[in-house]
Amino acid sequence: MPVDWKGSGAIKLCYTRRLMATTMTHLECARCRKQHPHDRLQNLCSCGGPLFAQNDLAAARQSFTLANLRARSASPATGGASLWRYSEVMPECRPVTMGEGWTPLIEQPRLRERLGVKQLWVKDESFNPTGTFKARGLSVAVSMAKQLGAKSVALPSAGNAGGALAAYAARAGLRAAVVMPADTPEANIVECRGFGAKVILLNGLISDCGKYVAEHKEREGWFDVSTLKEPYRVEGKKTMAYELLEQIGKLPDVIVYPTGGGVGLIGMWKAFEEMEELGWITPERPRMVSVQAAGCAPIVKAFEQHAESSEFWENAATVASGLRVPKAFADWLILQALYASSGTAVAVTDEEILRACREVAEAEGLFAAPEGAACWAALQKLRESGWLDASDRVVWFNTGSGYKYLETWARATGNISKPSR
Repeated sequence: MPVDWKGSGAIKLCYTRRLMATTMTHLECARCRKQHPHDRLQNLCSCGGPLFAQNDLAAARQSFTLANLRARSASPATGGASLWRYSEVMPECRPVTMGEGWTPLIEQPRLRERLGVKQLWVKDESFNPTGTFKARGLSVAVSMAKQLGAKSVALPSAGNAGGALAAYAARAGLRAAVVMPADTPEANIVECRGFGAKVILLNGLISDCGKYVAEHKEREGWFDVSTLKEPYRVEGKKTMAYELLEQIGKLPDVIVYPTGGGVGLIGMWKAFEEMEELGWITPERPRMVSVQAAGCAPIVKAFEQHAESSEFWENAATVASGLRVPKAFADWLILQALYASSGTAVAVTDEEILRACREVAEAEGLFAAPEGAACWAALQKLRESGWLDASDRVVWFNTGSGYKYLETWARATGNISKPSR
């Protein structure tokens, strides 16, 4: 029987001990490649580019092997069944953890048959604390912010990132501020307030909320943990790729990912580069697919135009609030991954998203977030167009729980007639 390491004692042990040494050496700007020390709070490079953590992977090879990882699963002292199991390629800190990561990879036989591909899995991130994949990045970002002396943290959020920040800040004993669009799903607003965060609601989009954080952070004493404006959220997100390799035994042919800010896609691409340097994989990469809503599809438009970056999407609107990002901060990194992997970008309508919510639930018992369900809608388009082949092994990501989107789900099921009595 596997050890249930997620009990309170195990979490306390994981919080207070780090038995595996990190190999992190410095931070590096993804744009200009300037190196920065990693022993202080930092946001962006002087050129405005995002900073990424760099590791001595030659040193990591000594203990960081797939065989050793298998032995860690039952031991909370070495990260157990969590993302902290990858400590050699994670930043040095005392983790602020609630058992995030190591989410299930679930086969989907009915949807696979309907789609007509060799294998189909969903990586279900709703099993994370606070019910979404945002827990991965915010666990690492808050851990490092606390380690480096921050007292108060803040970010703009369309919903789930705010909830995760509020939860991890509460566990770390830090103050948190979350700036959200006024029409953010009620569940997200309630959870942020429940965790004790200061919630600021604005009439506008997440881009307006980002401007508010930037304009007020100095006066309020906030450390800004906005998407890719600090170095460590991407480190949490990259662990999704490491988990896929462990769970399948090799990487899939296609990865389908809902894209707002795109940190997860960028993080997985970073992990692939690390895996290759570690000698775990060949240069071949999964074909990466970015899924967006038709009412806010800047990455899709840029990809179709073969552009290096996207344009701001005016009047962004969609039922999938996590996809309502008019311009991702590091859009050029998302596009680079799509081009380099021979991937693609797909937009789906709100009607297709709502229908996909129902189809996934009815076929596989998965109550998906609308952002996740958008991936199923995109997969059907890709198969119909011939872009997906019958021999493909495909993973799609459900990034959160549908229970946090009951207003949207009410729309998805509103046209289903009630049984007669």
